[in-house]
Amino acid sequence: MSEDLWAVYDTMGVSFQQHAADSAYNAHYDRPAVLAALGPVAGRKVLDAGCGPGLYLRELLERGAEVTGFDASPVMVALATQQVPAGVRIDRAVLGEPLPYRDGVFDLVVCALAIHYVCDRAAAFAELCRVLRPGGAVVVSTQHPVMDWLRKGGSYFQTTLETDIWHPPSGDQPVRFWREPLSALCTAATDAGFLIERLIEPVPAESMRELFPEDYGKLAREPGFLILRLLKPV
Repeated sequence: MSEDLWAVYDTMGVSFQQHAADSAYNAHYDRPAVLAALGPVAGRKVLDAGCGPGLYLRELLERGAEVTGFDASPVMVALATQQVPAGVRIDRAVLGEPLPYRDGVFDLVVCALAIHYVCDRAAAFAELCRVLRPGGAVVVSTQHPVMDWLRKGGSYFQTTLETDIWHPPSGDQPVRFWREPLSALCTAATDAGFLIERLIEPVPAESMRELFPEDYGKLAREPGFLILRLLKPV
């Protein structure tokens, strides 16, 4: 994960945390769908890879999981630490580089809306596979590659560094990410040793219908994100 890509979260800081806590795309689209794809987590060791400000960590703890998290942004690590009880391990580590965990230590991994910031997706998937026990699962969410291509143009099959402009309360921020074809994302996962159990194009939660009717209408017609549930063979 290039520093230039994750450093924007240092800049957004608390502003991003406050936005993501109840935003249409984070709270009422990504999180419900990803948590459903994870399934029951009570009593299981779960790694939050690219944990951001800790919103998933808090939810997983409430569902009975034993959680560990990491993020490349020191500001996000500090915010995530505030979301969890003392003693919960939150590391500053970079997705796509060697991780500070033993082989096969986790039952589940969640990687929500982070893989598209990683320059070397193959290395990221390889490390997630290494720290996952055989028979465990990884749930990865990302921006839908077809919708990104329709927004940005150019060749769908070319891997391209793109830029969006976000509008948090702290002020407009350029957010850069990698756009790649679905086949490349899936190949990076399977080459790392994963089997693709499910490919999910989520629909918005019903809670979005009243709170964000325009977003609900759009996401009920067309996909915004994509979720992969990956299994590490026994």
